Amino acid sequence: MKSNEPMVYGVAGIFFGFVLGYMVANAGGGTSSGPLPLPVSGAPAPASGAPATAAGHGALDPNEVRALEALAARDATNLRARVELGNLYMDHERWGDAVKWYGEALAIDPKNADVRVDLGACLVSLGRAPEAVVAFDAALAASPGHKKALFNKGIALLQSGRGKEAVALWEDLLKRYPDDPQLAPLREQIAQARASLGSGS
Repeated sequence: MKSNEPMVYGVAGIFFGFVLGYMVANAGGGTSSGPLPLPVSGAPAPASGAPATAAGHGALDPNEVRALEALAARDATNLRARVELGNLYMDHERWGDAVKWYGEALAIDPKNADVRVDLGACLVSLGRAPEAVVAFDAALAASPGHKKALFNKGIALLQSGRGKEAVALWEDLLKRYPDDPQLAPLREQIAQARASLGSGS
């Protein structure tokens, strides 16, 4: 995901709606520090009234995709092209395509915690929460205390029917980062989740 986008996509979950997650910005999502320069240029910009697609993004640019795929095909070690492809597809809610490219990126850089988090978030969106938990655990092994990995692991735990573990993890996250304003909404969500679990307030 782009590093300048909001960190919290939305707050919901199994007990309070669906949460996409704490996927982007601040700690970084993916390894790119900005758009990857492309060898193809001159594609027309979207019209000002063009319909938006996923998460307010414009339509997926096929020229950009083809250019990045060409870079990836030419160089089996090109990490940035693969991360950018994953980011593009994730931005447009093409979760399966994003998983493919994040997987290729991780084959090159298996300890990249930010890419692991984005991979896990896509797996949650695909309904593959147990696999997402594994991805978030791998991110945390590479980067202990990674806020987005911890936040999103809680989502994956909820989706996996492990609500008590999710609540405990989120409570620990708030203790670790008590002054993070983007984590403030978690307090209410934890209370709702605890009530739904029959754990009281």
